[in-house]
Amino acid sequence: MAGGKREVLSLYKALLRESRKFSGYNNREYAIRRIKDGFREGKSLVGEEQQRQLEKARESLEIVKRQVVIGSLYGHPDLIIEK
Repeated sequence: MAGGKREVLSLYKALLRESRKFSGYNNREYAIRRIKDGFREGKSLVGEEQQRQLEKARESLEIVKRQVVIGSLYGHPDLIIEK
């Protein structure tokens, strides 16, 4: 059964886990905020629309993973808020 609660929760946690790896504070906080907002909005979806949103979230996870790797190649100075 695609789109079960366990799968959705697993995807949500994986996205948050990967987003916390961003080296830049602004990128990290933006990604986390968008993930939480997106899953909150998708909470009431059912059927075909839910499947489309889950597929979009899976694609986003792959994008976040790539961006974390690319971002780690370039150093970011620490912001005051991070010190």
